[in-house]
Amino acid sequence: MNIQALIDKRANLWDSAQKIIDERTSADGTLSAEDAAQYDKIEAEIESLGKQIDRFKRHEATNAKLTAPTTAPIRDAIGGNFDNDMRGIGNVKSGRATDEYKAAIMTALRSNFKQVSAYLNEGNSAQGGYLVPESWDSRLIDTIAEENVIRSLATIITTSSERKINLVASKPAAAWLDEGQALTFSNATFGQIVLDAHKLGVGVQVSEELLFDNAFDLENFLITEFGKALANAEEQAFISGAENANTPTGILTSIAKDTTAFKTTTGVSIAPDDIINLIYSLKRPYRKRAVFLANDSTVALVRKLKDANQAFMWQPSLQSGEPDRLLGYPIFTTPYMPAAASGEFALVFGDISYYNIGDRNARWIQELKEAYAVSGLVGYMMKERVDGILTLTEAVRALQIK
Repeated sequence: MNIQALIDKRANLWDSAQKIIDERTSADGTLSAEDAAQYDKIEAEIESLGKQIDRFKRHEATNAKLTAPTTAPIRDAIGGNFDNDMRGIGNVKSGRATDEYKAAIMTALRSNFKQVSAYLNEGNSAQGGYLVPESWDSRLIDTIAEENVIRSLATIITTSSERKINLVASKPAAAWLDEGQALTFSNATFGQIVLDAHKLGVGVQVSEELLFDNAFDLENFLITEFGKALANAEEQAFISGAENANTPTGILTSIAKDTTAFKTTTGVSIAPDDIINLIYSLKRPYRKRAVFLANDSTVALVRKLKDANQAFMWQPSLQSGEPDRLLGYPIFTTPYMPAAASGEFALVFGDISYYNIGDRNARWIQELKEAYAVSGLVGYMMKERVDGILTLTEAVRALQIK
């Protein structure tokens, strides 16, 4: 598979689309039926190539993670102690990291928890069920981060209890002084936000025939299915989760509380000037790492916009691994951003690293007893505890449709 060839092909098609707009648009701003049909055909092919490129990128990323070395050299693992090197002693696995614990989990899952080994005593969860093996936990985190746009941009904090984050609520000010004039000090004041933990649960069903078939890769199936489901639920909450509810507080929820945190379009749709105004409503320090977040339908509108010089504002990615750009800033799509409709926040622009995600300990798994027995299915539930909040509203701005 040659991702760069697909990217180059998409770029050439985009140039062709631009020529149609530049050279064949009439004085009244319309295209002939034939030119419009040709443009639509090119645009559909561009979108198809974009999906192929994204698919191959995800495949490459997953392949790189699965084929990466999982153990360090013995000397590195044990700090270079030669005697221990020779004995193979030093990096001893324990608890949920052991192969025995992982094997015991697999046996329990395949038997619908009728065969539970004493090894699982290491992973009894106070929430019910058993903590997943450490190797599963790291792979689940990778899968969730790969599927979840916000996790890839936010700041992740692993906590074992409630986490309080101190913020500067007001900053000290400087003042010009006359010769000999005393300086009056103004102290900064501080605020505090709390990362708690909200429980998220996902159920997966497996047929009894697959469960009892040792050739069926149950581990990868569960990690993939649970990981994707958790990622989707998380991403939706991180974007639009309600405050003081049983979910993380979403980015849009924080923005809606601050009337200075969003701009409104001049018309009933997005215009080029609206995007420029949005970019420069964000303070310069935050623009250094700023990105756009948008729904696919909003991207379909934005990619057709031109600036005052009739240059397209949209810039397709020309390099593998790089996101598309809007006026030079990366743009990421998520189905959980609202579409460009009246009153909705259609575009978010800012430094998403100021969104803090708190992961509380490990994820755990338990059986759904007899829930699907009549259907010949076996059910499992995985749960996690997670929270999220935008710690600095001024670092993110949104564009609201009039």
